[in-house]
Amino acid sequence: MIANSSIRFRPAEPADAATIRDIVRAAYARWVPVIGREPLPMRADYDKAIAEHQFELAVAEDRIVGMVETMLADDHLWIENVCVAPEAQGRGIGRLLLERAETKAREAGRPELRLLTNGAFEANVSLYRKLGYTIDREEPFMNGTTVYMSKRPIGCPPIGA
Repeated sequence: MIANSSIRFRPAEPADAATIRDIVRAAYARWVPVIGREPLPMRADYDKAIAEHQFELAVAEDRIVGMVETMLADDHLWIENVCVAPEAQGRGIGRLLLERAETKAREAGRPELRLLTNGAFEANVSLYRKLGYTIDREEPFMNGTTVYMSKRPIGCPPIGA
């Protein structure tokens, strides 16, 4: 078992792309039978993503066990992907990664975090709601539903301030 205190964080480097891809594929594999296809993050080009987006990695015992991929927009921080390796799930690492994204939003002066998830990923929607995210809208997508969510971190100025 990995304790939260043994987790450290670092930015991703180009050499981490293959490991990130493997973690994403393993973490999302549980959803393939639920939606009948590979979720889009399983098909992403992580060499390209690391070059274009910010990645924060959760590392335990010198092994990458999770990551959050973010992009700064003019008025918010977009969370493109957050996932934890299956063997490290259920230990609060995902929550810690989302807290790191909140800190990044505050430091960048962005008053809101935004993300989307598949409506069939009920555990994910539930986790985001527990962490203070609200559902902004839902849209049909590939025989399912995309759920758009957002959160205004404590300490961020109001939009338009």
